[in-house]
Amino acid sequence: MTPDHATTPRLPTYFISHGGGPWPWMKKEMGGAYDRLAAALADMPRQIGRTPAAILMVSAHWEAPVFMVQGHPQPPMVYDYGGFPAHTYQVRYDAPGSPALAQRVAALIEAAGLPAAIDPERGFDHGMFSPMAAIYPDARVPVVQLSLRRGLDPAEHLALGRAIAPLRDENVLIVGSGLSYHNLRNFGPQAHEVSKAFGDWLDHTAVQSAPAERVQRLADWAAAPSARMAHPREEHLIPLMVAVGAAEQERGERVYHEEAFMGGLVVSSYRFGAAAA
Repeated sequence: MTPDHATTPRLPTYFISHGGGPWPWMKKEMGGAYDRLAAALADMPRQIGRTPAAILMVSAHWEAPVFMVQGHPQPPMVYDYGGFPAHTYQVRYDAPGSPALAQRVAALIEAAGLPAAIDPERGFDHGMFSPMAAIYPDARVPVVQLSLRRGLDPAEHLALGRAIAPLRDENVLIVGSGLSYHNLRNFGPQAHEVSKAFGDWLDHTAVQSAPAERVQRLADWAAAPSARMAHPREEHLIPLMVAVGAAEQERGERVYHEEAFMGGLVVSSYRFGAAAA
């Protein structure tokens, strides 16, 4: 799994806005609402310039008492959504897992003094399989999911990112999967100004801030403009902390942005670390 470090640059990390539910399997119902997000996700392989040995996906849709690592060699599907068409409860994304990577991830987390365990049964949730259907539609790249830890402490998840950063030199792509705006009770055109206020703060934090300032702003994210209107509960933002922690000293770049997603929301995704030349 480990490439020649002298000739192979380390992979960047990502925080992606993963969209709503099983959207890749609802193109007819959604019209073109997801075209720009799908194109941005599909561009990630070009940006990294090579096929990673595996992907470590930190999904907003898995929380546990400790940092849990998915250890199943062929994870099943977890249809963790409701109210969608019947066919979306039969969709498949049959990427292999990687028990060896799961062991490596757990060891790195524990070596950093953080609690970790391996879940041998956990399946793929839609925070993983919906964006991955756009990133790698052939499902050939192994994927291991990593949970958030209950309590959703920003500093602890930044520390988690630092702990797993060595994976970037082992050809493992670290992806935090959430949404830059996630308030399902305030969605659509009426949420434009709120999502823009928080989105502007997030852009400044992710792209313009120096590393130490970026970490501090993320640790204090709840003080940002419209923070609790954008994230009444922060599980869809916390994967960003992991992506930043794993690329703490590296520049951020916005790689996806819309000003009127789903009728009016400002949403974005970010890469931390350089793209391939």
